[in-house]
Amino acid sequence: MNLKLIKGMRIVVATHNPGKVPEISALLGGNYELVTAGQLNLPEPEETESTFGGNAMLKARHAAQLSGQVALADDSGLSVAALHGAPGIFSARWAGPGKDFAVAMAKVEQRLEEIGATDRAAWFTSALALAWPDGPCVVVEGVVRGQLTFPPRGDKGFGYDPLFIAEGQTLTFGEMDPAAKDAISHRTRAFEKLKAALID
Repeated sequence: MNLKLIKGMRIVVATHNPGKVPEISALLGGNYELVTAGQLNLPEPEETESTFGGNAMLKARHAAQLSGQVALADDSGLSVAALHGAPGIFSARWAGPGKDFAVAMAKVEQRLEEIGATDRAAWFTSALALAWPDGPCVVVEGVVRGQLTFPPRGDKGFGYDPLFIAEGQTLTFGEMDPAAKDAISHRTRAFEKLKAALID
């Protein structure tokens, strides 16, 4: 079985968020026809795994089997050292049903205050899984390490970006221009690995 991505092939992106498509298309060099699970009316599976890679694989396999096409899924989040890696795979859930990341960021600060933690080390992880409908699944992971800062700064990016300063940087991900963030981000690192593995 040919585990390579061929230019122009159609890939189902296992998401119901159409905003992810332009970003993923750019990270893949714009060489593929991307369609979301939402556009195909595929249901979202329950994320029951305990790791980013496990959840990405579960979502990719689910979309590949239901669509009969190659499917790509990502799972990403923020891990805080002093909180034993939380929120981790629950990063989106900390934002509540309304996906309000101001709430999630306040929760991180509150948890650190509750335990009197001074360690601000944190990291973002992005796991990508690419699944064939009746075959293998390739999983890669990208990580960027850094520190948290309070209060949050910047209104660019999304999620926990305004809290996070990557190693060697002075601006938060929420303050950086998208191109500067993309040059060092966990998602970019994961896509570099995926392309190295699957694209000639």
